[in-house]
Order: sequence, then C-alpha cells, then structure tokens
Amino acid sequence: MTDNIPLQPVRQKKRMDSRPRAGCGEWLRCCGGGEPRPRTVWLGHPEKRDQRYPRNVINNQKYNLFTFLPGVLFNQFKYFFNLYFLLLACSQFVPEMRLGALYTYWVPLGFVLAVTIIREAVEEIRCYMRDKEVNSQVYSRLTARGTVKVKSSSIQVGDLIIVEKNQRVPADMIFLRTSEKNGSCFLRTDQLDGETDWKLRLPVACTQRLPTAADLLQIRSHVYAEEPNIDIHNFVGTFTREDSDPPVSESLSIENALWAGTVSASGTVVGVVLYTGRELRSVMNTSNPRSKIGLFDLEVNCLTKILFAALVVVSLVMVALQHFAGRWYLQIIRFLLLFSNIIPISLRVNLDMGKIVYSWVIRRDSKIPGTVVRSSTIPEQLGRISYLLTDKTGTLTQNEMVFKRLHLGTVAYGLDSMDEVQSHIFSIYTQQPQDPPAQKGSAPTTKVRRTMSSRVHEAVKAIALCHNVTPVYESNGVTDQAEAEKQYEDSCRVYQASSPDEVALVQWTDSVGLALVGRDQSSMQLRTPGDQILNFTILQLFPFTYESKRMGIIVRDESTGEITFYMKGADVVMAGVVQYNDWLEEECGNMAREGLRVLVVAKKSLAEEQYQDFEARYVQAKLSVHDRSLKVATVIESLEMEMELLCLTGVEDQLQADVRPTLETLRNAGIKVWMLTGDKLETATCTAKNAHLVTRNQDIHIFRLVTNRGEAHLELNAFRRKHDCALVISGDSLEVCLKYYEYEFMELACQCPAVVCCRCAPTQKAQIVRLLQERTGRLTCAVGDGGNDVSMIQESDCGVGVEGKEGKQASLAADFSITQFRHLGRLLMVHGRNSYKRSAALSQFVIHRSLCISAMQAVLGLDLMGCCGDSLGSDTRLSFPPCFTSLPSPSIKDSSSSGTQPSIPCFPCFLWFWTKTLSRKWPCCTPSSTKTCSRDGHCLTRRS
Repeated sequence: MTDNIPLQPVRQKKRMDSRPRAGCGEWLRCCGGGEPRPRTVWLGHPEKRDQRYPRNVINNQKYNLFTFLPGVLFNQFKYFFNLYFLLLACSQFVPEMRLGALYTYWVPLGFVLAVTIIREAVEEIRCYMRDKEVNSQVYSRLTARGTVKVKSSSIQVGDLIIVEKNQRVPADMIFLRTSEKNGSCFLRTDQLDGETDWKLRLPVACTQRLPTAADLLQIRSHVYAEEPNIDIHNFVGTFTREDSDPPVSESLSIENALWAGTVSASGTVVGVVLYTGRELRSVMNTSNPRSKIGLFDLEVNCLTKILFAALVVVSLVMVALQHFAGRWYLQIIRFLLLFSNIIPISLRVNLDMGKIVYSWVIRRDSKIPGTVVRSSTIPEQLGRISYLLTDKTGTLTQNEMVFKRLHLGTVAYGLDSMDEVQSHIFSIYTQQPQDPPAQKGSAPTTKVRRTMSSRVHEAVKAIALCHNVTPVYESNGVTDQAEAEKQYEDSCRVYQASSPDEVALVQWTDSVGLALVGRDQSSMQLRTPGDQILNFTILQLFPFTYESKRMGIIVRDESTGEITFYMKGADVVMAGVVQYNDWLEEECGNMAREGLRVLVVAKKSLAEEQYQDFEARYVQAKLSVHDRSLKVATVIESLEMEMELLCLTGVEDQLQADVRPTLETLRNAGIKVWMLTGDKLETATCTAKNAHLVTRNQDIHIFRLVTNRGEAHLELNAFRRKHDCALVISGDSLEVCLKYYEYEFMELACQCPAVVCCRCAPTQKAQIVRLLQERTGRLTCAVGDGGNDVSMIQESDCGVGVEGKEGKQASLAADFSITQFRHLGRLLMVHGRNSYKRSAALSQFVIHRSLCISAMQAVLGLDLMGCCGDSLGSDTRLSFPPCFTSLPSPSIKDSSSSGTQPSIPCFPCFLWFWTKTLSRKWPCCTPSSTKTCSRDGHCLTRRS
C-alpha cells in the first residue's frame, strides 16, 4: 500500500432502509409544516405571526391511538416466520384444506401476538406518561393582565415566559431579563450537549435596562431569528426596538439564546419564545424511536425460509411417489399443511418465553444491582457486540474535577503536600512588614524559605484571579441570602463557571487560604487567611476559545495600583509565550502521561502608560468593521510576549469505579471501544489516556482541523501512513471527511484500536453508529447518560443508559439501564453470552423436535400411500411436544453455561469463542480474525 493513494469522493447512494432520520427538513415537512423559514417575533404578541408554528408538545411515542394496532401487526407480519403461520392458520378456514381443529393453529399464533401487543402497549403507555409529565409542567407567562400560569404545551411563539431558578426551559427563547445583580445567568446544558459545564448567558442590553419585567409589554420591539436548524452551538438574530428615537438594533448570538431542555442555574430569567414543538433544537437532534429486531430473530427468520424450501421439496416428493395422480395440485397443498410442523410455531413461543426468563435473570443479578431491562426482545444482542460507543462525561467519569498537582519548576506539590502550600500562603499574609535586620540575615535557609513562599504566593494568586468563576451565595435555612452575601459566608458560597476545571482551581485556592468571595463584571474580591479583603478591578477579560486555547485577564490591585496581565492555557500555545526555560515541555509531558489536564500559568506586569496604549489600540480594533477578530487577536498578541512562567497545574477528572479493568476486559473480548463526546479535544484526550482507552505503548494521531476537501485529502493520506495508533478527531473535521471521503475514512477508522471523537453533536453520534452498522455489518452498542446520547442509543443495535448526575433521560430511552459503567462488563460478558448460547441451543432443540414429528408423519404417509390425510392425528401431534419433549425446553433456558460465570471476566475470550462457534451454525457476522486465550486471560489475535 502506497502512502499517497488517490481518494475517491463519496457517491451518494439511495438508502435501502426505511427508518426515519432526524433532520430539519424531515421534521418540518411532516404534518404540513412546510420548509423552515426565518421569522419575525413580536414581544408579548403571539397573534402577530407571519406563519404557522407547531404546538409546544413533546411526543416520543412510536404510535398513536389509531396506528398502534396496525403498526404492531405490520411489524410482526413483515417477517416470513410470522406471515407463514398466519397464512397456515387462515388456510384452515377452507374445508378442503382443513386437517384438524382451528384452535390447534390459532391458539399458538394468538398467544404470540397477544404477548407482543401487550408488551408494546405497556411501553407506549409508559412513554405517554413521561411525555405527559413534561408537557404538563407549569410556567409563568407575562400578559397585559399580569402574570398567568400556563402549561408547557400551551406556550406559543411570541410569549414572554418567566423561568425560575432550577426550572427547565420549556422552549427555545431569547434571554431578555434576569434578576441577578451582575446582569447574567448560568445554564446547565448537560441534557442538551452532554457537558456539565455551566454556560454563561447574557440578556439583551436594551431590555435588561428596563425598570421592571412588565415594561417589556409597553415597548414596541421584535426579534428577527434565523430558520430552525439543528446547530446548538450557534445562533444568528437581531433585536429591534421601534418606539425609540432613533430605533435601537442589537445583534443576537448564542450568548443570548436559551435552548429548551436546559436548566436555569442562577436567578430568574425572562425570555421571548422563538421555536416550539418539532422546531426545537433538542427535538431536531433526536432521532425517531424505532422498534429493534434482534439479529438472532432475523437469523431464525432466514432459517424459516430454508425450512420452508425443504417443506416444499418433501411435499413434491410425496406427490411424485403417487405419480401425480388425480388432483395432485390439491395434494401438494395438503402435504404442505401436513408437514407444516417442520417449521414449528412453538419455536417462537419458546424463544419469547426464554427472553422473559433472561430478562428476569438480569434484573435479579445481585452483582449488578439496579439494572433494568426495558426491551426484553434483544437480550441475545448483548453477547454479539463488536463495537462499543460510549459517552465520556458522566459515563466514564464522575463529573468531579480534583486538583492534583502544582508544579513550580524546581518543586512540585501533590495532594499529600498541600499543607506546605497552605503554610507558605499563611506566612506571606501573617508575617510582620518590618522584619528585624538580624532575622533577615540570620540563616540562609530563611531566605530560601521566604523566596519559595513568594513563588508559591504568586502562583496561587494568579490561579485565584485568572478565571471566569462567579461566587454565588444561597440561603442555608439559618443565614439569609443577602446577609450571607454581605458577610461572605463560607457555608453559603457556591462557585459557578462555564468550565469545571476553573471551579476545581478556585476551590483549591480557597482550601489553601486565598478564597474568591465576590465578583461582578468589573471587580473581584479575594480573602486572605487573616480575613483581609483584597480588591481588584477587572480592566479586560479575554475568554477561552477553542482556537486560541488560552484565556487572559488584566486586573488592577486597588491597594497598590499595580496592573498585571495573567494568562493560562494549553502548553502547546503557552510554550511560545513565556520566557525561555528548560523544564516546561518535559514536565507537561510527565503530567499528561499521568492523565492530568495541564494548564500553564504566566503573568506580566504592565506600566500605566503601557496599558493605556494597549487599551486605545484594543478599542479601535473592536470597532473595526472588516477583519475585526483578526485585528483584535493581533492587538492581544502584542502583550503575549516574554511572560513570566509561574506554575503548571494538574487537574484530574475522576473516573468511575473499575472503568479501566472494564475497558481492558472488553478489549480482550474483541470489542472495539469508541468514545464520542461533546467536550473539548484536550479534555477528551486526557480522559482517554486516564481510562486506558489508549494504552501507554500506542501512538495517538490527532486529526488536525480541516475545512475543505483538499485539506481532508492531505490529512487522510497522512493518517494512512500511521499504523496501530488511536485516532482523535473533532466533530467539524469529521463532518468534512464524511462529506467527501466517507468510505475511506470509515475504512481507516475501523482499523484503529480506539477512536475518540470530540465536539460531537447528538446527530453526529447517531450518524457514526449508523455508518459503523452499514460499513462493517457488525453489531453496535451505545452507552450514555445524558439527553444528548438518546439519538446514539436509539440508533444502535443495543442501547445502554447509565443513571447518573445528568438525569434519567438516556436511561429511559435505552434498552437496558445500569447504574455504573463497570456493570456493563458483566452485562455483556455473562448475561449476553449466556442468553445468546441458550437461545441458540433452544432453537436447535425445538427444530430437531419438529423434524422428528415430521419424519414420523412422512414414514406413516409412505406406509399409507395414497392417503394424504393426517396420519398421526391432530391430537397426537399436539400432545407430543408438551407431554414428551416439554421438560428439556425450560432446562435449556435456565441451564448454566459451560465454564463458570466467575471465569468469564477472567477469560474474556470465552465470549469471542462462543460467538464464533455459534456463528458457524448461524451463518452471519463471521469474524475476520482468529483469537486464542492465554493462561493469564489475555487475547492473542492472529489476522487471517
């Protein structure tokens, strides 16, 4: 294989499946919605609308009252196995074809259909109750008559809705007002994008300045919004107030948007509704629910066709032995009915009963408590998984950031030495300003200790100031909220930020003695160990962006008047900003190998004249019309030179219990693990290393950001040269690659031992699952815990939801629900393998039993040549299975598999071995490699 192979563009081919796909056009064209269009929404006047908008109703049901029975019956009889028995039972209404009593055919078929209909009805009722609970939530709406209580389903486009703290946003809205003093609010978006970071949102400046919320109805204003789309990270709109002179217009962006499904984390907010119902961003990013049919059931359906062909051959042979005498065509039909036991309807009954038993065993397993089986039709799928696609936040991790390391170059402080940092901070703020001269030169160790104290103090001070964290004070039942904020009460203080890393850093500075106690848009207050309040004025703030990979802040110390520029960021960008040193690169690599998220902290002192010159150039760059972002970045970069390196910080996102051994066991069983997350690239890479998703001896290829076909071509050729390396790619680059080189990218990605996709939208997760199914033909399992994982879970062959801090939305939409990620190993390795093996043995036994009955029927038919009636009699054929062969069926369902259950996790190749062995008997998904198991339980792979 050459290095530069010309890549062929993707040919768009017509899809052969009939499953609905989530998309803006599909959602809006249904029910006469038409194509999506931009809109003008008047504040508080829903009657002034230029088009029809859908109702604000959430509906996750597969059927309605009229389509339930036809839909369930169609899904059952579209398979040959069930259609065959329906035609067989209907043929008994014809007198010339009747071989026995009608109940002998209709009772088994009715039992199977009744079980299926009841199961689907229960699931639909549960889904209806969940939707009803969401649609019935009550909100406050501002009207000319005052505040009115309305249900979520009654909210219309143009309504002014009040959302209280910790309340779910009912529709996509524009943020108009807040009760917070700092004029902003935080949102929890974990159910939308999977990130537990709180997002900062800003209201429209024109409406925030109004005296009261009721004044929103007194002004003449409207919002021009773009057409509905699935992009949850961007928004384009304009706010216009027409009754002012001159009219005021403000541009709107994602910072002013409140998407449905998010939760207000601070204060009360007021917003105007823009999108409702099927036009919501969260709804567009959710695929339609579908009925999942297990691969085992499809194989049984295929085997039924083979048995039917054998049935036709046997019938023709029997008629041929009679020399096609008389009405031979009628005899063929009667022989087809006579030997119909070759395809046993008891197979379906036994398999359905077996699935119920398997589900009961899973729920009763004491080693995986809290496991719920929500789809009892596909337990065999668990034992045949080839690709496991997992979320990161809340699934592999605990959503808890812990400060682990402070590195100053010559000395490092870990968790066991934080008391030394605390003592250094205490000595700086408690020592007397006037030291005796003799003490100053009494011993060299004192000078070294004082120098180290100063370095530690500068590092901690920089960490306590360089961030975007806001302390919020809440009432604890004893202290009033206003009093707590006034006195900076520690027990009532909660830190809010858009990044959990920053919260962990500020909490650490609080623990060592320098606490952030107050902040607004222009000032910040720190409290020292001696209860002294340090006041700082925020002159400029440069927030973190994905492109810059750093953030900065310029503050003025009110006590000294000193102006300092602090900055922190990733080592790859900070290495060219700080002064020369010989330890930064080495120590960053050491901390990254430990799975820590590393930040480099630096500072630069500015003179008053230097800052005034920078401010003038910065304001001028912000007023530019053309290339504004480039000019602003150039001005900021003029300060980012020769900065003093202060320290390195290491923060760890705590993994859930036993994540590493679980992933190792799954890999040894031949299952490839892909991590799909909406988090940043650096965070995803660190978590993959920490969880040992990427082993220590594996290289990592970070797919650079590509924006067009040519860049994607070059990067794919560069990736093709790599061998046995993990792939890390962002959602934007993934979208470009799948647009132009879908086949080539999936071929290369499937060869990787592990793949990490960061900044993935919910629809991209579902798309990756679908492409894996189409390109490889293997079974996929998706694991997640947030609302952004629902599409991926529903698209996969087997969806598993984890009940975590992000709620139960993923758990309720999944086929199986677990409480911890480590339970997934036993669910797949033990229960999945046993269910698959038992179902295969049970189906073989039932078919063998039916063949014995048909063989006896054929022998008697040959003995009574010329008589094509029921040789055994209907009573004999009915009594033989239950009376003589019924006991082995439950014994097979409940029998323990070969190899004790404790040995399966130790020797995970048992799972791969039985999958391969049974695949020979059920030809599908034939593995492309050979594996053996060593004595220590590890897999040895040998490519064929």
